[in-house]
Amino acid sequence: MRINGSLLRIVLHDNLSDALKKLKITTTDSTADSLEGCLDCLLQALAQNNTETSEKIQKSGVLQVFASLLTPQSSCTAKVANIIAEVARNEFMRNPCVDAGLIPPLVQLLNCKDQEVLLQTGRALGNICYDSHEGRNAVDHAGGAHIVVDHIRSLCNKTDPASEKLLTVFCGMLMNYSNENDTLQSQLINMGVIPTLVKLLGIHCQNAALTEMCLVAFGNLAELESSKEQFAYTNIAEELVKLFKKQIEHDKKEMIFEVLAPLAENDVIKLQLVEAGLVECLLEIVQKTVDSDKEDDVAELKTASDLMVLLLLGDESMQKLFEGGKGSVFQRVLSWIPSNSHQLQLAGALAIANFARNDGNCIHMVDNGIVQKLMDLLDRHVEDGNVTVQHAALSALRNLAIPVVNKAKMLSAGVAEAVLKFLRSEMPPVQFKLLGTLRMLIDAQAEAAEQLGKNAKLVERLVEWCEAKDHAGVMGESNRLLSALIRHSKSKDVIRTIVQSGGIKHLVTMATSEHVIMQNEALVALALIAALELVTAEKDLENAQLVQILHRLLSDDRSAPEIKYNSMVLICALIGSEPLQKEVQSMAFLEVVSKLRSHENKTVAQQASLTEQRLAVES
Repeated sequence: MRINGSLLRIVLHDNLSDALKKLKITTTDSTADSLEGCLDCLLQALAQNNTETSEKIQKSGVLQVFASLLTPQSSCTAKVANIIAEVARNEFMRNPCVDAGLIPPLVQLLNCKDQEVLLQTGRALGNICYDSHEGRNAVDHAGGAHIVVDHIRSLCNKTDPASEKLLTVFCGMLMNYSNENDTLQSQLINMGVIPTLVKLLGIHCQNAALTEMCLVAFGNLAELESSKEQFAYTNIAEELVKLFKKQIEHDKKEMIFEVLAPLAENDVIKLQLVEAGLVECLLEIVQKTVDSDKEDDVAELKTASDLMVLLLLGDESMQKLFEGGKGSVFQRVLSWIPSNSHQLQLAGALAIANFARNDGNCIHMVDNGIVQKLMDLLDRHVEDGNVTVQHAALSALRNLAIPVVNKAKMLSAGVAEAVLKFLRSEMPPVQFKLLGTLRMLIDAQAEAAEQLGKNAKLVERLVEWCEAKDHAGVMGESNRLLSALIRHSKSKDVIRTIVQSGGIKHLVTMATSEHVIMQNEALVALALIAALELVTAEKDLENAQLVQILHRLLSDDRSAPEIKYNSMVLICALIGSEPLQKEVQSMAFLEVVSKLRSHENKTVAQQASLTEQRLAVES
């Protein structure tokens, strides 16, 4: 006889109601058979409609009854745990499971030997912990995580299907227990779970479900700094690279990438990943996906090239891949720069910026034509270009310009002109790198500093950016470049250009910066202005209240010795101006300066004596 669907639901509904009544009346009087029958009925109803059945179980008050059924001696224990696991798949059932006191007896069941009981108990605890603060707290309080970690350790070497299934459930339980909870993740790390999970991954790499669970657990734990130190003492790099090489599906590769990225932030692991052959895998992905417009391929290309750049942030891993500029990896990365893919152009430029972190590498790269490649790349992005590529290329040029021997070579190659094309940019990250690149280029390069300093358009833009209060980095770099143009050119023409563009007030403000290096640069530039073009700058210096600021710097015990020294040098220069000299005399500088004659810094003390003499003569 066939039973239609609606009739079956009615039968199940009636059976479920009976079963719930029987369970609620008593469990002590029930025979094992009748109890099992009730539990089977609940499991059947849950399989038919989990949400609706769970609601009925909650309303019936049967959850409290389950607590007394969770005993190692009972033959029904596994089924009760299974029912709890099923109802806890619903978010609204997790807190009621905790409130019904189910966690302590479930945790106690973790000590039994029966594999089916362990399996269902692991599922129940894992589901109750999923996205449930109360569930996690209850398991933590009952000491459940510790027992599960011990189980994983003891089962780690067993490769039979039953053991692997249990391991998968236990790993999932720990994952749900600690997900996005730093405190519980730290607890697991302190229990030493990381070496165990890494070992597990190596032994069970053929088991897809268990491998996936390990990867998700690693992803959870790898965000914590303390975990990276533990990972560094394992062979995680080797295991992940080995696993990565076997993957064909995009989703599986993506899952491994999600573990690799946070781990690769650690310099020790960076080197381990390089030595394990990850770079070759990444280069292969780039080669396979670069010409594809499939969504998955585009995503893989980005992830692989970004990870490549991340590996180059470690000094040892970077130097290993540079191989004196002759390494195949370095050469491949160079080939990304002229690519038509914006992602590869970006990654290539960032990689060069990372390789350019020591003088030897920078000198080698400049001597081997890398500057022209970067300028060609910038040229492709002048009009409505890609901002991230512009920023990366400028970063690379800035780093390359740091060694003294590179500056003149880069200037003669036309780098300053290439960079100035981006003066119109309204993007603060590009502005910031543009300013830094120019500042590096003109360091101790008098001719270039003079040429740029007489460029009215540049100076006007710098003065405009000196007021970019929303972008402290741009504002700071603009001030520093203004100062550098004067300090390195020592040119009257440059000073006049800066005065005409209204730059003096910004240099005076810079002298009050919280950064000593910027204060000092400003004071040296102002001293040169006072020495070379005092009459031209006189009014602006007066309006900017420079004399008052110098008095404050000299009076302040917190001012660094070099600030006090350069302030006194500047005072001596300013008294060549009649209005500024009057200001100096009106502010009792002699008293402040005479105190500095006993300064612990000999240079400051000597300059104080000279300044005192000069002020005394002028007064």
